Amino acid sequence: MSGGPPKALQSTGPHSLRDMPHPLAGSSSEEAVGGDSTPSPDLLMTRSFGDKDLILPNGGTPADTSSPASSSSLLNRLQLDDDIDGETRDLFVTVDDPKKHVCTMETYITYRITTKSTRVEFDLPEYSVRRRYQDFDWLRNKLEESQPTHLIPPLPEKFVVKGVVDRFSEEFVETRRKALDKFLKRITDHPVLSFNEHLSVFLTAKDLNVYKKQGMALLTRVGESVKHVTGGYKLRSRPLEFAAIGEYLDTFALKLGTIDRIAQRIIKEEIEYLVELREYGPVYSTWSALEGELTEPLEGVSACIGNCSTALEELTDDMTEDFLPVLREYILYSDSMKSVLKKRDQVQAEYEAKLEAVALRKEDRPKVPADVEKCQDRMECFNADLKADMERWQNNKRQDFRQLLMGMADKNIQYYEKCLMAWESIIPLLQEKPDAKKKSQCLDEPSR
Repeated sequence: MSGGPPKALQSTGPHSLRDMPHPLAGSSSEEAVGGDSTPSPDLLMTRSFGDKDLILPNGGTPADTSSPASSSSLLNRLQLDDDIDGETRDLFVTVDDPKKHVCTMETYITYRITTKSTRVEFDLPEYSVRRRYQDFDWLRNKLEESQPTHLIPPLPEKFVVKGVVDRFSEEFVETRRKALDKFLKRITDHPVLSFNEHLSVFLTAKDLNVYKKQGMALLTRVGESVKHVTGGYKLRSRPLEFAAIGEYLDTFALKLGTIDRIAQRIIKEEIEYLVELREYGPVYSTWSALEGELTEPLEGVSACIGNCSTALEELTDDMTEDFLPVLREYILYSDSMKSVLKKRDQVQAEYEAKLEAVALRKEDRPKVPADVEKCQDRMECFNADLKADMERWQNNKRQDFRQLLMGMADKNIQYYEKCLMAWESIIPLLQEKPDAKKKSQCLDEPSR
């Protein structure tokens, strides 16, 4: 518990986002309030969180966008400087082996979760259990309840539009498996969440339903206290750094949402173009049966279009399976961060209300009640955990998107290289052969 009088909160006042210091710039609270309030040129130039390099242990889990080696492969020429493991990991989790279960009342998919660890909390060095989506959802809800001050990674969206996406198709199940695997890896990489008791139960219990029905009596007092806010009290203002984080998250989600919509339209148009190509190529092949000397060139053009169609299909699959899921994950991530910010604001509102109640007492030097100090400590805990998780999230985001964009560039280069090679391969077939020229000359001589 902190000593002395409760701390006054910084106020954003009339300042705009441009005038606010970088949320992760590391400046002290005194510098944010007193002194010259004019932001430095460096801060103005680095308003985007992504521009700030952060090196943290247990880095992100980049999307699997590696591609076969080629002479032009970006991944062969460039290396990420973020892939460093600052700590020795002692907890490893994988999600694989999806299986379909058909019951009388429902049909669902389960996934095998394999856990390997040297931690003393685990009785065995390795565990293997099967879980379905709703079990992952249970885990996330429990983490939110017991760790309200921390950012909980998002789960992939549960519901899909019937008739548009088959949730039991091989492609959909594999995409979800990757997302669930990333969800667990982000939790097990976290220095606090990885020690949560609910996570241990999720990874080791043979029958999770027993714990769901009983309702484990774990420590959720902090979560319950967050729900209790003085009724009718309106938050004065967020501190500068959290106000900037909130505005950044709004803009970030807006930009990603726009990219997601456009990317989906591009993929839809590519699929329509692919259908046209598959009808277009065979026409040259059927035409070649009517020709003599043009048979070989026409067959070559047909094969070339077929190769381009295959290359385009691979590119479209890569965009659908690798690019879009990362966009969706980070859109959901921004929603999760906003939720934690809202909880932090609730604790601040509670603290401000109690602080005002103390100030209204008719005493010369009113004594600060213990519950006010506890509320202050809770708010400081929220602030510290939120800033630490924001830094970790920024580091993961930078690694994930650099890896994703490099993979996307590499896949596009490979696509255009394949198309170029296909068209170059038919050039010799289209050029008139010397024997054909001599035969043509012989046929022309008698007519002279």
